[in-house]
Amino acid sequence: MHDDASRSVPHYYNDVLPVGNAQRQPLVLCLDTSASMADEPITMLNGALRDWVHELRADISLTNSVEVALITFGGQRVCTWKGTTPLPDTADPDAFVTARAFGAPHLQASGVTLMTEALRAAVRLVAARKTALRAAGHLYARPQICLITDGQPTDAEGHPTDDWQQIVPMLTEQQEKKKFLLFAIGVGGISPHGERVLRAIAPDYYARLQGFPFRQVLQMMSASAGAQDKGDGEEVYKKIFARFTTQRSAWDT
Repeated sequence: MHDDASRSVPHYYNDVLPVGNAQRQPLVLCLDTSASMADEPITMLNGALRDWVHELRADISLTNSVEVALITFGGQRVCTWKGTTPLPDTADPDAFVTARAFGAPHLQASGVTLMTEALRAAVRLVAARKTALRAAGHLYARPQICLITDGQPTDAEGHPTDDWQQIVPMLTEQQEKKKFLLFAIGVGGISPHGERVLRAIAPDYYARLQGFPFRQVLQMMSASAGAQDKGDGEEVYKKIFARFTTQRSAWDT
């Protein structure tokens, strides 16, 4: 379909469907809730999510465009959440909730770090959502995925695994084609090996951070989503991310 709406879409929205008149910004949080996140880290993550809910609702530009889905990897499985409700299907496109209506679940930490499976689920979820938006006739900006972890991938028994290497070519291709923007954030003094994993899966947008600055990470995601909503180009996202990684205290002001 070629109409006035499609011709007005900025050229850097490589992955926007040029039909309809209501642009959406899908955002997936892919959160580590394994045993290493127990106690203070998971408490801080839950608090940051609650604060972020209020910040999203207070930002009129984001409430009109951003839609959020959560994926957690901990316990013995990967779980997709629709707001506060866990879903049986990890790729259910209805997992996305508008920023205006989004509510955060109360997360608990236990079990293993099924990071590879979680990333696969995030990619499937984004693809399913784009298909659903296409069918409904909505414009959409490039989806954003934010992985936050304090560890490294394990198998279902909790043993370290290199199976994440199998998905690197797919993630690389998808990012190069601008199918989604992937942020990979290591927190809590993640190990050098963990950092290598993050660098491999998101070479342009990975960070290894001390402590658990979840609130600042979520604020950075809001800023990135807001920039994309305004039609800003790739360099703007890189500047936002560089500012976050070098001046995190600025996100508290």
